[in-house]
Amino acid sequence: MSKQRIGSIHFLRFFAMFMVVLVHVTGTYINTLPMDSGAFQKYHFLNRIIRIEAGIFIMITGLVFFYNYFSKSITLSFLKEYVRKRAVFILLPYVIWAIFYEWYAYHIGFREVNLTDSVLRIIQGESYYQLHFIFIIVQLYLVLPIFIYAAQHLQWFKRYMWAFGIAIELIYFMIDSRFDIIPFSFFMNSLGTFLLGGWLGIYFLEQKEKVRNRTNYLLGLLAGSSGVVTVYVHYHLYILNTMELPGIYYKVLNLIFIMSASYLCFRLAEIFSESWYEGIQKVVRNVAAYSFGFYLIHPFVLKEVARFIPTHSNYLFHVELLMRYVVTCALCFMIIWLFHRFTPFASWMFGKLPKQAPSLKPVYRHEANHYSS
Repeated sequence: MSKQRIGSIHFLRFFAMFMVVLVHVTGTYINTLPMDSGAFQKYHFLNRIIRIEAGIFIMITGLVFFYNYFSKSITLSFLKEYVRKRAVFILLPYVIWAIFYEWYAYHIGFREVNLTDSVLRIIQGESYYQLHFIFIIVQLYLVLPIFIYAAQHLQWFKRYMWAFGIAIELIYFMIDSRFDIIPFSFFMNSLGTFLLGGWLGIYFLEQKEKVRNRTNYLLGLLAGSSGVVTVYVHYHLYILNTMELPGIYYKVLNLIFIMSASYLCFRLAEIFSESWYEGIQKVVRNVAAYSFGFYLIHPFVLKEVARFIPTHSNYLFHVELLMRYVVTCALCFMIIWLFHRFTPFASWMFGKLPKQAPSLKPVYRHEANHYSS
């Protein structure tokens, strides 16, 4: 008997991939707008509040893999097959794009050629911004079997995985802040949302029954209030430098926001997957299939788009940002689609993709049956 599909996955990927592009498109506000302007404050709020995309994507990683692999025995043959697949669909695209960004950074005059430094940056996920996040995903894939094994054999760990994730992440943060043990982005700094996703994967059917629970209102209140406070504290702590606060306090506050918002997004995405008609869901599935590719390619595309769509510190800034965003998203999709449609190695570059590229023909409501769960 086949497992029930997780309809929310496509919506979560869809939201996350477009939010990460929006984060980096709006990020130019900090160098363009006057710091004492109202527009600066508004864009700071927008840019910070949508950074839940990283938590959502990491939560998806845990959700999908625990859901698919928790019932499997962790044997040597399983590990060999698991590593082989991850090497092809995760590690290889990362290495290809890290090498590309090393060349690109040299091409645009950002850095000089130094083979030793390049290799070190690739190993540490620092070849270009956003690759550090993909580097964390690679690490999580590699350690995933360890956490699955622990959840299979330790009932208390399985039941409260999300809490263990929070505790381990905070302990690691305090130790690393004091001793600076690991000089690169490390997976333990994202373990809260990862194990939240794992917990959702193990208890998916149970959690699915709760997606319309009235606790959504409390969850929304917690996510919204902690998000606003996090953005406010960040503004005074890191932008204006008018506040002093131990790093662990900000870490806890931000973690509450990321965890609660990611969990709420899971519930909302499940509701969307149950109630939106099939035509829209097909579009979401087709676009979301390119989410990993979006993370890899959008820094390059955005940089090139910015050459042709500059931003100015006046009322045109809003229009220019919107144009950058739309053009960047459209180009990212089309580049990945063209590779997917016309080359046999698209999955090497953009992660695991469907066997065939999706049709670009518009989907109309009358062409699809109404979707019901």
